[in-house]
Amino acid sequence: MSLRHAFAAISLAIACSGCAHVSDWIASDDGVSDDARVAVASEGGQTRDGYPVPVGPSVRSDGHIAWGEPTVVPVALSAPAAVGHSDRPYLLDTGDRLRVFVYGQPNLSRLYIVDHGGQITVPLIGSVRARGLTTTALEGAIRSRLGTQYVRDPQVTVDVQQNRPFFILGEVRNSGQYPYVSGMTVETAVAIAGGYTERASNRKFRLTRRINGTVEQIEAPSDYVVQPGDTVFVFERLF
Repeated sequence: MSLRHAFAAISLAIACSGCAHVSDWIASDDGVSDDARVAVASEGGQTRDGYPVPVGPSVRSDGHIAWGEPTVVPVALSAPAAVGHSDRPYLLDTGDRLRVFVYGQPNLSRLYIVDHGGQITVPLIGSVRARGLTTTALEGAIRSRLGTQYVRDPQVTVDVQQNRPFFILGEVRNSGQYPYVSGMTVETAVAIAGGYTERASNRKFRLTRRINGTVEQIEAPSDYVVQPGDTVFVFERLF
């Protein structure tokens, strides 16, 4: 074999070896660092230790790397019902007693009770809707109405002086109307009413709740949060 042929053979061997290394690099590491790698669940839904099995990206015909859509694994909520529902904002309704303070306006600063129509009557501006609003939203409504004609740049604060009561019926020792306690549950309501009777079921309860004028009935467990204005009914056990 001539020297030129030998040199050509060696060059071809080196080139083939380089191609093999490039193929191995694409198949094994994909040219992407571990920190940048995205965990994607396989189409078969296989998991390892409770997590989706990572799969490598595919290489398109143009040589670019194509990553699939990542699978989002939701985290289950484990908080009790009392925690979840107590985080909701308090919405005003009939029976709430409110303290409205307008800076520099003593004639407007007083106690107001939300009437059966879900409104309060404020001097100068008349009826203002309160039902279904938070205290912050009601502040904004009063501020807007006063600032339009009567008070320049009014500073308004609304606080709940007394929540509307709750009601409890059924198999409790002292049914009736009671002042609401913040964060109370069905079980707390039963305790306020003197506890269960001998025939009461401590597993099944019904809440009647008015939401924006619509009455809803809720089959609830004992740790369900009671809202002001709710009616709690304690069932009689079957045996």
